[in-house]
Order: sequence, then structure tokens, then C-alpha cells
Amino acid sequence: MKAIYGAALTGLAMAGVIAACAPTPNDQAQARNDFNALCVDCHGPAGHGDGPAAEGMVPHPVDLTRVAADNGGVFPRLQVMGHIYGFTPGRSESPMPEFGDLLDGPTIPYDAGDGVLTPTPVRLVALMEYVEGMQR
Repeated sequence: MKAIYGAALTGLAMAGVIAACAPTPNDQAQARNDFNALCVDCHGPAGHGDGPAAEGMVPHPVDLTRVAADNGGVFPRLQVMGHIYGFTPGRSESPMPEFGDLLDGPTIPYDAGDGVLTPTPVRLVALMEYVEGMQR
């Protein structure tokens, strides 16, 4: 009985840690501002890849609303953060700037799905979640 009680408490504690590590409403507002400042020129205000700088760009900016659909219905959170930050293989073919330096700052523990909490810039996590919220 003690083992079950202990496991339940551990699960609740981990849920609390993960919830405490989520971007706050202020971080989410910053993500909207970051998207407007960093992404809209190429990806457009709705993320369709139709921003004013997209015309004639090769390759054409990605339609951010289709990232999950183009990945078998799964939103690749780490890949998106890596691409924004500038750590994605194949970026040399992409005209997308690296935004890592602009998004550095306070970090939060982020679990990429492997159970390891890794310090990750909160603005990067919030911007990735903002893009994730655009999926259709």
C-alpha cells in the first residue's frame, strides 16, 4: 500500500513540476509578440507562408499551420524548436535566420518526451507552443 501511495505522490509531484515549468500567460503574450516580430514577414500573420518577404523566396516559407499534418499528424516540438533556434540539420538550404540569440534568456525545465528536464529558453518553448497552436 505504501508503494502505491508513494507512486501516486511522485506522479502528482511530477505533474506539479511540469505544470510549474509551462510558459506563463506573460510568456504566451511575448510569444505572440515574437511571432509578429520574427516570423510574420516570411510566414504571414496566420502562418501560411504568405508574408510580404515570401514572394520569390526559394525554398518558399513553410506553411506553419500544416507542420503537424505534414509530419503524420504529430507536431514535432523538438524539431520546431531546433529550427527556430538554429540547430536543425539542413538549415544551410533554408533562408530562415537563426533566432537562438534573440530567444536566449530565462530558462524553464523542458521535458522533450524522454523524461529528462532540460533547461530551455522560455521564449523558445512559448514560441514553439504558439506555432503548435496554429495547427489545423
